[in-house]
Amino acid sequence: MKAKHQRLTLALLALAAVVIAGLLALSALKDQAAFFYAPSDVRRDGLPLGRAVRLGGMVEGGSIKRAADGVTVHFVVTDGQATTPVVFAGIVPDLFREKSGVVAEGQFQPNGSFVASNLLAKHDEKYMPPEMAGKMHETKTLK
Repeated sequence: MKAKHQRLTLALLALAAVVIAGLLALSALKDQAAFFYAPSDVRRDGLPLGRAVRLGGMVEGGSIKRAADGVTVHFVVTDGQATTPVVFAGIVPDLFREKSGVVAEGQFQPNGSFVASNLLAKHDEKYMPPEMAGKMHETKTLK
């Protein structure tokens, strides 16, 4: 076999190995991928049952209800066009509050509700840690 044919064979084998590795990586990540939905997307496209998704929007004002067990929280996520009831059992983030952004990771139920396994609270671009906010308002006196 000539050197030219050996190089071509090695190049083809390397290309095949890269393609196979890419396909294996994609198939492994397929189960971990979580698609993002807003309540109006769910109303328009239907419920994505049986797979992990993310539901994002604003926590509707007056919708947060805490169960007697102290861990379960019921609330409603809205995007201004539609709403989705959400149930979460766990410790909610410090920034979680009414009329604030939230991303809930979990699954839809056949009745249209969403059972969250994780909550991510979002803040606006004006957010500043309390330690920094206090220092900005301190005035220094000149001696």
